[in-house]
Amino acid sequence: MSEQLTPEAEALAAIKPEEVADSLKKSEVLVVDDSRLMRMVLTNALKDLGFTNIDTAVDGRDAIKKLLEKPYDLMLLDMEMPEMNGIEVLTNMNFDSRIKGTPTIVISGNEQIDLAVQCIEAGAEDYLIKPPNPTLLRARVTTSLEKKRLRNLDKLRFAQLQAEKELVEFEKEKSERLLLNILPGAIAGRLKGGEKTIANGHHIVSVMFADLCGFTALSRKTTPDDLVRMLNEIFTSFDNIVESHRVEKIKTIGDCYMLVGGLPNHRDDHAHAVADAAIEMVGALQRINEKNGTELAMRVGIHSGPVVAGVIGKIKFTYDLWGDTVNVASRMESSGMPGRIHLSEQTRATLDSHFILEERGMVECKGLGQVKTFFLNGRS
Repeated sequence: MSEQLTPEAEALAAIKPEEVADSLKKSEVLVVDDSRLMRMVLTNALKDLGFTNIDTAVDGRDAIKKLLEKPYDLMLLDMEMPEMNGIEVLTNMNFDSRIKGTPTIVISGNEQIDLAVQCIEAGAEDYLIKPPNPTLLRARVTTSLEKKRLRNLDKLRFAQLQAEKELVEFEKEKSERLLLNILPGAIAGRLKGGEKTIANGHHIVSVMFADLCGFTALSRKTTPDDLVRMLNEIFTSFDNIVESHRVEKIKTIGDCYMLVGGLPNHRDDHAHAVADAAIEMVGALQRINEKNGTELAMRVGIHSGPVVAGVIGKIKFTYDLWGDTVNVASRMESSGMPGRIHLSEQTRATLDSHFILEERGMVECKGLGQVKTFFLNGRS
């Protein structure tokens, strides 16, 4: 079988030795042949090309064993060997992901084209006739190593692209989580959809303010770290209650906590949900007091009515509420009593008989004058 260089091999064969010398020195090569003489011939030919890291195997089984022990950049594989010939070695390699794809050049004394085709189909990169022509050997070996280098480069690029994609996805998820910590989910979705200005009127919602009493005095005799830890413990427990009742936390202002029921998605039981959340928050604060040996109390105020809600600002933007309902809810809190949940008449009217209500009577509220209010004492 006559052998001619392919255009690619001719181009590679024309590369100056000094240009590939470093690559050859670093490459690990395995020579497999049952003939000691042929192993010496191939080893010496490889050394003449500049290879320094050359191992040998005496048969196919020995080759498989050595391939599993360490990775090789190239294998020169004899075709005719007892027990396991070259094609059987290639077939076994294909069943083991650890060694599958090792660049292999089959070297055979058989010039049958069909045999060469079988070797290529089994995974060999090339096929040479014994004894190999030095120029052909150099070209085929250099071609195989260059292909491996390009495959490795492709794998590296793919891994880098995959890592970049995963990083982008991670940052995207991180940004979305941060956005959801700032805004209600429906509002965050609208912002991501490209809306610049978000403002909606809501016909009826329930707004709640909760202010910690005695926290300012406590801060004077508590270290900053302990103070922040305590406030974080309290507000984290409140956040969990908010999530369980599907109401929306709007913001915290110092030691004041604000939430609303009934937006951004309308719900008929907005006052019930806010009332239940308020009852649980008072109970949660009592448990935290018992745990920490503190005597914090909380004034809670709730009012129901229409509001306008939307996103304001460009830097550190926030979702907020505006309207008389917000002001009245704030007045319910400031005119309330420590440890009590103070309701306006409008909120009381929306609650059913499952709640225990106590009429407080007429109360002077700043900016509102005398208004009729109630205390919420729990559920029946």
